[in-house]
Amino acid sequence: MSFVINPMPAQVPASIIAKLSKVETATVGHTRNWGFMHRAIQGVIQGRRAAGTAVTVQCPGQDSAILHHALGMLRPGDVLVVDRMGDDRHACVGGGVALAAKLAGCVAAVVDGPCTDFSELRMHDFPVWCRGPSPITTRVYAFGGSINAVVGCGGVPVRPGDAVVLDESGVLVLPPEEAEAVADAALARQAREADTWAKLRAGAKIGDLSGASAKILAAMGKG
Repeated sequence: MSFVINPMPAQVPASIIAKLSKVETATVGHTRNWGFMHRAIQGVIQGRRAAGTAVTVQCPGQDSAILHHALGMLRPGDVLVVDRMGDDRHACVGGGVALAAKLAGCVAAVVDGPCTDFSELRMHDFPVWCRGPSPITTRVYAFGGSINAVVGCGGVPVRPGDAVVLDESGVLVLPPEEAEAVADAALARQAREADTWAKLRAGAKIGDLSGASAKILAAMGKG
């Protein structure tokens, strides 16, 4: 395998990232079915959320040389997205990699595979989403890999420069040209939630509020 290192992508505008940082992935999941990584990819630090611009890495098997090289290219506001190319045994991110990424200004990392040193990830306060822990780590062999190519992570194609939203429910990838519209719609929906909660506390039935009960009664000929 050879090395492919492409230029760094344009970053998603800060004003859009500010909106996305307030968006809940589950809110978007009410209206959108694509762009969500596999639910097995979860945050190591409970309750954390982040949003930023995807910088992608293909990191093969036990070799993480390409990942270490990518750490020197990261910018403030980037999200490191690592395609492990099917490897589910070796942890490519641990305490040292997490600290290096954080010091570069990277806001989060997503790994389609295991990570290690969970206590150190929490100590460094660097949010990582992955498929769980592994004590077996990668090595620096320099067999190959890529930076800023289109990758697959959690069953989702990720392009360098995509917007990435991460929270306790999972990871969402958005094309940058769609990100602001998705954020605006989600934030509007979230703003209406408080009103729904107030109605439920006042005795309203959720089936009436959602329209589910009316649909069922109509289907039964009782509407």
